[in-house]
Amino acid sequence: MTAEAAYPSAGLNLPVDALNTTFNGISFGSANSTGLISVQALYITPATSSRPETLWLLDTGRPTVQTSTGSYSMPYAQPGGPKVVGVNLSNNTVYVTYTFPSTVHYPDSYMNDIRFDLRAGRNVAYIVDSSNEGRNGFIMLNLTDGSSWRRLTQHPSVLRVYNNLPSYQGHPFYYRNPGMPIGHQQEGLDGIQITPDGNYIYYSPLTSQDLYRVPTANLLALDSDPLAEQAASNNVSWLGQRGGEANGFEGDTNGLIYMLMPTHNAIYYYDPADLQVHGFVRDPRILWPDSASIGADGYFYMNINQLPYQDEWNNGIDLRQKPGAILRAKLNNNGTKINTLYD
Repeated sequence: MTAEAAYPSAGLNLPVDALNTTFNGISFGSANSTGLISVQALYITPATSSRPETLWLLDTGRPTVQTSTGSYSMPYAQPGGPKVVGVNLSNNTVYVTYTFPSTVHYPDSYMNDIRFDLRAGRNVAYIVDSSNEGRNGFIMLNLTDGSSWRRLTQHPSVLRVYNNLPSYQGHPFYYRNPGMPIGHQQEGLDGIQITPDGNYIYYSPLTSQDLYRVPTANLLALDSDPLAEQAASNNVSWLGQRGGEANGFEGDTNGLIYMLMPTHNAIYYYDPADLQVHGFVRDPRILWPDSASIGADGYFYMNINQLPYQDEWNNGIDLRQKPGAILRAKLNNNGTKINTLYD
């Protein structure tokens, strides 16, 4: 198949004029809880005794819009717009949708990536809030009752590095939004990966060389525990630097934490066994790897989206070379997709 088609249904896509609105001069994304506004991430979980094989759609509710002056902006979120949508892969229909209260998903939040633990007693999703506005943190979603809560909001480990200046393909990179002053990438918490035993979350901001982890027990503690936030903060572990900035994360059955390294055209991994970062694969075609997935075939699949070359970052000039690409590399030591979280 070489043609694009809306999935699971074109009827889920909101028309452009319904994506955002304005109140008192302030732009807000749609509050529509049934239509798709701006899907940021996809994730597939296998079937369990109580849930079908599912494609999860992470909808930020915050579309990027172009102003009359040519610059780009992102409307604030309204409750209902940001959501997690479950699609039954056996019949290609939406069977569940979760939304968030404004006390959990702030108007300036931006949900970036998601991981799951579907075991009995957990049945939870972990979501990163990578907002450029700076209130970064973790959002947890109880898939049983739809409740949600936050942890580590504005903890130093989830915040961006001020005026960070990366280099791509040997060129220092500044953010050049048309009609706006020269700026810097301001994304905070981005990469996230859960361990095969479900006991830890590894994570880092995009604009950082540092790697962290926190026990999932601390993220799962509810607000009814007055010490929940303090305990989570106290139990964050700094695992050192990794040798560059990292975007998305993935993990395999060997417990390795793979990190997508856009500044190095590479994929690195952290090995908990020797406490070190190692190079996995490097290739000049890896132009901003963003989103990766490990298949049951033992291959690491990476999406190459050429993000620094989009028009929004280059004074309105789209420098991306089409078509897009998905690359793959064979995992070491018979590593494969983690399934233990869903047993």
